[in-house]
Amino acid sequence: MEGIVTMYQDFMKKADPRIADYPLMQSPFLVMGILLAYVYFVLSLGPRLMANRKPLNLKKFMVLYNFFLVGLSLYIVYEFLMAGWLTGYTWRCDPVDFSQDPKALRMVSVAWLFVFSKFIELTDTVIFVLRKKNEQVTFLHLFHHSVLPWSWWWGAKFGPGGMGSFHAMINSMVHVVMYFYYGLSAAGPAFQKYLWWKKHITAIQLAQFVIVSIHISQYYFMPGCQYQFPIFIHLIWIYGTIFFILFSNFWWPSTGGLAAPLGWCLAPLPQAVLLLLPPSLSPGGAVKLCAPPCPHICIRPVGLLWWVQQGAPASLSTAQINTSSRCSPLRL
Repeated sequence: MEGIVTMYQDFMKKADPRIADYPLMQSPFLVMGILLAYVYFVLSLGPRLMANRKPLNLKKFMVLYNFFLVGLSLYIVYEFLMAGWLTGYTWRCDPVDFSQDPKALRMVSVAWLFVFSKFIELTDTVIFVLRKKNEQVTFLHLFHHSVLPWSWWWGAKFGPGGMGSFHAMINSMVHVVMYFYYGLSAAGPAFQKYLWWKKHITAIQLAQFVIVSIHISQYYFMPGCQYQFPIFIHLIWIYGTIFFILFSNFWWPSTGGLAAPLGWCLAPLPQAVLLLLPPSLSPGGAVKLCAPPCPHICIRPVGLLWWVQQGAPASLSTAQINTSSRCSPLRL
């Protein structure tokens, strides 16, 4: 045990000392505790606390929260640009600058702010739970909000900046668009007419993973690249590929054509079973394969897993199948 502690201490000595005094950056155990508490709340404690309560009305808070994140994401993008991406970086092999140069210190600051923003964004899922929108706590959402902040913490702790920070800047750009959409959505029916572009959000997210993967892949074709943390390059590429596949499973069916429907839908109707599923997924009725708009429950493939999303009311007529609303947009 003593050897493990010594090994951990020696490993942490290699961290960037410039970021050591920033909030949450002293120890990985605090971050791990926050993320474990988050997962426990959204999967267990939260739903149990809300089981016999009415959903909370958080509309006003949601508007303020989402537009706050729009402003924060814009600021993060600006700081990444000014700290290097528009002021000296080559957009190819850019090593981390560990000096006390003002631009290098500015990059440390925005790298920390990016990581800290991911912990603010855990509020997304808390809102779902308090509003009893548990169907929106998908595997993809939970994985994104719990695993990636943990990875980004290590990136900022050891290598804040360089080519490994490109994906953080692009992610912040995408979040400007996403949270602007969510803010308008929360503002009420009067703003729905301005949301015609919502169908493009997932396509924008997919483009993000392609751009990030192309940029980071340059490392493998530049033998002389002096970027100090190859492990971060590998992880970014792996994450980009995984999320591209997961998002494609969500996005491709929603584009129509041969890929329709958006998901496999369960409806408590007496028709013949067209899709065989465990009884636990079709209580009180038969399973019907339908084209969008999707009624009742949508079952989407997420990698090798299935995720059940409850949607419209449990009682639907045949006519309502063709008129009920689509499944809820996927939120990350």
